[in-house]
Amino acid sequence: TSLDPQLIQSCGDVYRNPTEVQMSQIVLPCHANHCGELSVGQLLKWMDSTACLSAERHAGCSCVTASVDDIHFEHTIGVGKVVSIIAKVNRAFTSSMEVGILVTCEDLYTDRHWKVCHAFATFVARRTEAGKVQLKQVIPHTQKEQMEYSLAAERRRMRLIHAEIITDLLNSSTAQLGEFQEFEDSVLAERTRVESVELVLPPHTNHQVSTFGGQIMAWMENVATIAASRLCNAHPTLRTIDMFHFRGPSHIGDRLVLKAIVNNAFKHSMEVGVCAEAYQGGEPLRHINSAFMTFEVLDGDRKPCTLPRIRPEPVDGKRRYQEA
Repeated sequence: TSLDPQLIQSCGDVYRNPTEVQMSQIVLPCHANHCGELSVGQLLKWMDSTACLSAERHAGCSCVTASVDDIHFEHTIGVGKVVSIIAKVNRAFTSSMEVGILVTCEDLYTDRHWKVCHAFATFVARRTEAGKVQLKQVIPHTQKEQMEYSLAAERRRMRLIHAEIITDLLNSSTAQLGEFQEFEDSVLAERTRVESVELVLPPHTNHQVSTFGGQIMAWMENVATIAASRLCNAHPTLRTIDMFHFRGPSHIGDRLVLKAIVNNAFKHSMEVGVCAEAYQGGEPLRHINSAFMTFEVLDGDRKPCTLPRIRPEPVDGKRRYQEA
């Protein structure tokens, strides 16, 4: 049998990446939705906390989530299964680092194991009293670690130009916007609009008293799921999340306003746009995070169903429809 990818044999001892952190959880009914499947929001919280602990193991100080790259969920996870999350730092830059996160599932009764998703998150070391933190470099020890170390630099470059690429694409496509073909059976996008407010309390914060990044992602997933359900009047399955990018911090006492709407529906999938904003007292809203989530609706054989068409709202709704 081959060793775990994270391990190699060295001088008779098994090598383990010093930044590696592993979490194992049995999925209980309290973690699941009404279909008996692990809530993606709960999974995001577990992933974020595991990755944060890995980042802090390398940095030696408190770290915060800056962004999470696109995530594709290959499988849903049922109650009674075991979720294993392994996180390790792939590469450190000046004050930020990329953490790789692997999520697998185990059936304790059949001894089956399968991959659920693989994600990359960026964490930033918080300033100390001495000033900005200068992170020590990661030294790859295995061929796989060397590959991830090299790819991390390219992924970082893509993250930095991600916003510019999207802006260029939108600008180049604006002139090509055509007329919309409307169908009698289409669903009004306005019907899918969801808004929810959350008061940030101590249980929602991390050990640094900032709102836990995983908690914000879970709240965003909740409103996105409601929006998706309103389009199809059925339970949607989250397949993909486009990059989460935290624009600013949130703290105890903040009111988080979460908004979601279905931007477009394709034959077997739909895109939901979701954003999180925060305020305290009479101050203006602060943009905390935005993301796009792709949902499917599965039939009894776990095959994607055909979705109803959507009729976008005027102006901004049509823009979001084209962008999707």
